[in-house]
Amino acid sequence: MGEIKSSVKKKEKLKESKDFKVIVLNDDYTTMDFVIYVLKSIFHKNEAEAHRIMLYIHKKGQGTAGQYPLDIARTKMDQVHSLARENEFPLVCILEEV
Repeated sequence: MGEIKSSVKKKEKLKESKDFKVIVLNDDYTTMDFVIYVLKSIFHKNEAEAHRIMLYIHKKGQGTAGQYPLDIARTKMDQVHSLARENEFPLVCILEEV
C-alpha cells in the first residue's frame, strides 16, 4: 500500500510589534513653554492637548506623550533629548512597554 503524505501547512504567526509609551519626566528647570513646544513639534499634539499633557506632567511628575512601535518611540525619545540639550534643558523621556 502507498504512503499518504499530508500537505497541511502550519500557519505562521506574524510577530506583532509591541508598542511603547514615551513618558516625559518632570524636572525643576525645563520651562512649561518648552515642554509644550516639544509636545507640539515632536509628538504633533495640538495646542490644547499639549497644554493638557504639560500640566499633567507638571502635577503628576510624568506623563505620556505618545505610544509607538519601539523604533519610532526610540527616535522620538532621542529627538526630545537632542532638542532639550540644544536648548540647555535637562528634560528626559523614558520608554515603557505597553
